[in-house]
Amino acid sequence: MVGVFVGGLLLLLAACGADTRPRAADGARPIVIVDDAGQTVRLARPAQRVVSLVPSVTEAILALGAGERLVGRTRYDRDPALAALPVVGGGIDPNLETLVELAPDLVVSWFGEARPEIRRRLEAAGIPTLSLSSQDTTDAFRLISLVGQALGRAAQADSVLGRLRDSLETTRRLAAAVPRRRVFYVVHNDPPLTAGPGTFIAQVLGLAGGDNVFHDATMDWPTVSLEEVLRRDPDVVVLPVGEMPARLVDRLRAEAGWKDLRAVRRGCIVQVDADVVNRPGPSIARAAEQLRVAIHRDGCGP
Repeated sequence: MVGVFVGGLLLLLAACGADTRPRAADGARPIVIVDDAGQTVRLARPAQRVVSLVPSVTEAILALGAGERLVGRTRYDRDPALAALPVVGGGIDPNLETLVELAPDLVVSWFGEARPEIRRRLEAAGIPTLSLSSQDTTDAFRLISLVGQALGRAAQADSVLGRLRDSLETTRRLAAAVPRRRVFYVVHNDPPLTAGPGTFIAQVLGLAGGDNVFHDATMDWPTVSLEEVLRRDPDVVVLPVGEMPARLVDRLRAEAGWKDLRAVRRGCIVQVDADVVNRPGPSIARAAEQLRVAIHRDGCGP
């Protein structure tokens, strides 16, 4: 079953990279994109002044070699190359006045989480808005493709996608050579929140050789009880550091319930970089490799 899942994931990603939909050629021709909100976004030319409210989109723009087109950033965009850009606030609660003052010719926003008035007010100000979803690995590949189209860099997007597929395949081969590990991924610790099977985190974890102990969750980001985590007895607990402080590891080692987990007792509570693993974009290949190394630590097997 695991082999079928991983193989299917790679085939799916390959299909996403081989996007055959009509699209504008790179250059100054008009661009028309239907975004994840089902809205048609029309640009007279490739976007030149961009504000991305989605950190994974910001990373995609940098990966496409178009960082100079960014005119603003969110408080979560921590790449040193962006340090001089004005901060517009958060991804779902930006300062709209600041956004408008920056005079972007494209704003990329979240779909599904953003307040609906953000798009309405930006479009009322004449600013095209592209809303993108990023829940699973298919979204991550499509996100890069759509951003490439919006910037007139479709060819560069194809190259980025090709490198991602190659890197993911390398990680898959390395992970296939060692026993799989049963993993509890901690999105949040109090109350425990984890990644469901339809999320990019669970899918990349599977490719990296980990079996999500909440593979049967019916929600993308379910809240679970610590008692149920104990019952499922993971080999490894993964903490994304950045969104949660590194010192949290020491706290959990001493906290009732958490300290009773076999993985915690054995020192198999591992840390990964949240800015890499929690972002469904160009970093998913790095995320897969980080997870592969982290969960296959010596002494953390069944």
